[in-house]
Amino acid sequence: MAKIERFEDLNTWIEARKLFQIINKICQKPQLKKEFYIVSQIKSSTISIMANIAEGFGRYGLKDSKQFYIIARGSVAETQSHLYVLKDAGFIEQGEFDETYSQTVFVNKLINGLIKATLKNINASTHERINT
Repeated sequence: MAKIERFEDLNTWIEARKLFQIINKICQKPQLKKEFYIVSQIKSSTISIMANIAEGFGRYGLKDSKQFYIIARGSVAETQSHLYVLKDAGFIEQGEFDETYSQTVFVNKLINGLIKATLKNINASTHERINT
């Protein structure tokens, strides 16, 4: 396994970026040109996923990192909700919805892995401090 030195090395961030690329492509559809509000909302929530993963990685404290990963997970849920709006309003078909939603689920699972790993490291460092 390659050493993770930058947030760009995190598979979680890479997959979140893929999600943004999918969302960005959807938002470029001609029928969405006049739908500024939903386009702005779904792009913002998807960008927030990437940004909070990066910011969490860049924090020195593990508790800070965990909090940003939790915020990223919330942004995934927001993006999922916006996808329903796009589907219900007829801007995307069921197949496109399913494919995109599946990517959100995958990103969410990866974020959960980051949170669990961070919690494990928090617990390990707390245990070390107690025993020293």
